[in-house]
Amino acid sequence: MLAAKDYPSMFRELTRRALKPIVFILCLIPLIWLIARGFTGNLGANPIEALIRGLGDWALRFLLITLAVTPVRIVTGWLAVARLRRMLGLYAFFYATLHMLSYVGLDHLFNWSVLWEDFVKRIYITFGVSALVLLIPLAVTSSDKIVRKIGGVVWRRLHRIVYVAAIAAVTHYFLMIKAGYTEPMIYAAVLIILFGIRLYKKWA
Repeated sequence: MLAAKDYPSMFRELTRRALKPIVFILCLIPLIWLIARGFTGNLGANPIEALIRGLGDWALRFLLITLAVTPVRIVTGWLAVARLRRMLGLYAFFYATLHMLSYVGLDHLFNWSVLWEDFVKRIYITFGVSALVLLIPLAVTSSDKIVRKIGGVVWRRLHRIVYVAAIAAVTHYFLMIKAGYTEPMIYAAVLIILFGIRLYKKWA
């Protein structure tokens, strides 16, 4: 029989083991919700645009959540949260990829000439594509095997690209919106705060 003093450590171990599976499932909920709304006809008058926007919103949110992992660890001292960073980053890339594929496949039906014209003429498209492209090497090098192969120092330097990708993603959102800048301003403020915490920790 377990002694009373053993229960706290047992609870912490169960929490540690359950944390990643729970967060994994939670990260799928936005996608399931969007799909369910699509099948039930609740995506509004322009369901394709609503789907593209919804996937893009969640890509940006997961990117910011990923960047928040280190500041949360710094501020709260909760070390276990660092175990979620890789998974959250991959989810950001996953939603960003779905966002792009929906735009390319559903909205433009893989019409590459029109897509190229959009990329050249619409600056917000340029920023959005750039953000996704910057995330590709980070997703490809996310495994422990790759980290060991290229070395921790090189891996950390490479993954600093995420800061540029986040700036590009927020800029993409700002330039895309024609009115009502409250939400992109919130995202920009969150990004500035996250950068500020990191810089404070580095220089303190």
